Amino acid sequence: DPCRNFHCKKGKVCHVDKQGKPRCICQDPAACPSTKDYERVCGTDNKTYDGTCQLFGTKCQLEGTKMGRQLHLDYMGSCKYIPHCTDYEVDQFPLRMRDWLKNILMQYYERDLDTSGFLTEKQRSKVKKIYQNDKRLMAGDHAVELLLYDFEKNYHMYVYPVHWQFHQLDQHPVDRLLTHSELAPLRASLVPMEHCITRFFQECDGDRDKLIALKEWCHCFGIKE
Repeated sequence: DPCRNFHCKKGKVCHVDKQGKPRCICQDPAACPSTKDYERVCGTDNKTYDGTCQLFGTKCQLEGTKMGRQLHLDYMGSCKYIPHCTDYEVDQFPLRMRDWLKNILMQYYERDLDTSGFLTEKQRSKVKKIYQNDKRLMAGDHAVELLLYDFEKNYHMYVYPVHWQFHQLDQHPVDRLLTHSELAPLRASLVPMEHCITRFFQECDGDRDKLIALKEWCHCFGIKE
């Protein structure tokens, strides 16, 4: 099968032409496998799609048009009303996000105590120090004042989680720059719960080049040079 190891980008599928050569053609959205309700996604056109296959197939068919360029995955789940993010809320956002990233690493570390696989040895040694120090501020909804106080008092414990998340996202290619599509896995899963995340990432892009550099990312989270 010429298509077996032939890779096509999202929204395209491999097709063998008359000469027997594999090539990528647009996925027919109607031919996408059926999905469950929880697999629905919302596009930036504010339309609900039955899964990412249907969304990216539609985007492919619109290739070369303004609509096609503007259509992206907005967030996971059916489209719903997302409230406007206020200046006050966007200022508070990095406090919660830093705490959340730190707690994710704590959970990965705890799971690795029983079965390894979530973190590399190098990551585990970095997280171990944070984990041993972190028993005083348990996971949960903390007051903004407490999060701010803890960040200022235990600043060193927040640096690695912020760097770690950047490098988790920086994959295609690994170039110390985050594109819209590299941010999508994090952004799309959080929008329904954290309605300020879109504005936060827009404002992180200080030079407006549609890329978030490591320096810009750290600056947004209050990490010093």
